[in-house]
Amino acid sequence: MNNNSFFWVSVICSKFPIFKFQSLLLTTLFLSVFAVSCQRTSSTEEKVSSPKSETPLSLSDKFDGVNINVISLSKPVAATVEKRANEFEALTGAKITVKSAGYSELYQTILQDLTTGSNQYDVMIMTSNWMPDYIESGYLKDLTEYVNEDSSLAWKDIAPFFQEYGPVYANKIYAIPIDGNYHLMYYRADLLAEAGFEPPRTWDHYLKIAKYFHAKDLNDDGEPDYGSCLAKKPGNVTYWAMWSIAGSILQSQGTKQGIFFDPNTMQPMTNNIAFAKALDIYKATNEYGAPDEMEWGLNDGRQAFVSGRCALSMDHGDIGTLALLPGSKVKDKFGTTIIPGSTEVLNWETGELVQCDKFTCPFAINGVNHAPFTAAIGWAGTINTAADPTVQAAGVAFISYISQPDRSNIDVTNGRSGLNPYRLSQFSDSHNWIAAGMTPAVASTYLGAIGASLNSPNVVLDLTIPRNYNYQRELLDAAVSDFLAGKISRDEAMARITQEWETLTNEMGRDSQKAFYRKSLGLDR
Repeated sequence: MNNNSFFWVSVICSKFPIFKFQSLLLTTLFLSVFAVSCQRTSSTEEKVSSPKSETPLSLSDKFDGVNINVISLSKPVAATVEKRANEFEALTGAKITVKSAGYSELYQTILQDLTTGSNQYDVMIMTSNWMPDYIESGYLKDLTEYVNEDSSLAWKDIAPFFQEYGPVYANKIYAIPIDGNYHLMYYRADLLAEAGFEPPRTWDHYLKIAKYFHAKDLNDDGEPDYGSCLAKKPGNVTYWAMWSIAGSILQSQGTKQGIFFDPNTMQPMTNNIAFAKALDIYKATNEYGAPDEMEWGLNDGRQAFVSGRCALSMDHGDIGTLALLPGSKVKDKFGTTIIPGSTEVLNWETGELVQCDKFTCPFAINGVNHAPFTAAIGWAGTINTAADPTVQAAGVAFISYISQPDRSNIDVTNGRSGLNPYRLSQFSDSHNWIAAGMTPAVASTYLGAIGASLNSPNVVLDLTIPRNYNYQRELLDAAVSDFLAGKISRDEAMARITQEWETLTNEMGRDSQKAFYRKSLGLDR
């Protein structure tokens, strides 16, 4: 850790005094990520500790005449993959064809390719929580040996969270991370400081701030703007925001408690007073958003924030780097913090909401239970076991090339890459962030919020069981979207989600799904 991290704290505290305590708290948690990383071990026998890449590939690693077919999320991620593919081709002689699909289609495209035996794709870039659908069926190559032998990958530089959750299954590595995903809270630091508000600590506080700023002109263009900006387009990512709100009310006893199911019975945690409160909060944000917010996808919400139209927003790390691009009106005016929490949580035994104390909320910060949500965990590269061994080796080398610090440490600072920080060196070295245009004050809250989220003992793991796409993207999202649009009541939404989840669980096999879920939480190994 260099001295710049400490410099950022002093800068932000002097610029926005009202944020002094929270900034120090977040940065303390942020710095602890790196202390913890020295004490934790990965599931591999990684031999290299240096975060610096060596020469990308030696002459003996060239792949002249080897054709690699890649499937990736569409732009911006695909554009980054294609850029690195062009470099890899020139370096190694390999020929790489990159095809892409939108988020709604990517899961089904990969699933159909593997299950039908078409095997069009040698390298599949997917979110880590999709992997259980493919690992148990033997579709994904065990990459443990490759990782152990690849010093250029600098595996130990990958943050412990992204080593242990997603890429690893049954103590074997099946993917190489190229991205980290986690929900963060973005706020207009200039506006909040001027109005005397601290960054929102609870969802009630979020609504209060959103109400205050809604319909005011926030970017000096003479038009009324929005207190809250959230992506709510049906069939998009409505469910991510839902869990970010519900998490702090449902989960208070640490990551292993989980939020999606009762791990002992596999009954969904979607029909109780905590989930009801989360639905109410989510719907209340409609009052302070754009009139067409129900049509907003991720990019709409992001562009609204960077154009200065939002007081508050919630997103992955993308807003932090998109705000640095030309045309941004908030480049040096925004801050980032851990997503809001709750002062009351669900008592799983009684089904009632109880106030936070040292027993009900052992990980609370100043009486607030935070449960940062790792939405989708992150994009990672996997290899098809049906590919030719030479193609497999070339494919792993290509994924490694993308992930290696010399490239990824630049990519994650670029708002056009679609990739967010996931390596320790990306948090500890300020050079690339400053070079990308971040001020020390902005970098302090941005990196501090990520560190506090990933190092929280109450961090929420996204659902990582077979057919999680169907549970969330299809069933949950549809019901929540109908509720937000006023088509069904809150109680109808909860009953519908619960019934449909129960049906899918029974279809998949309750005992099997329970075993997957408990394993994902670390309850069973």
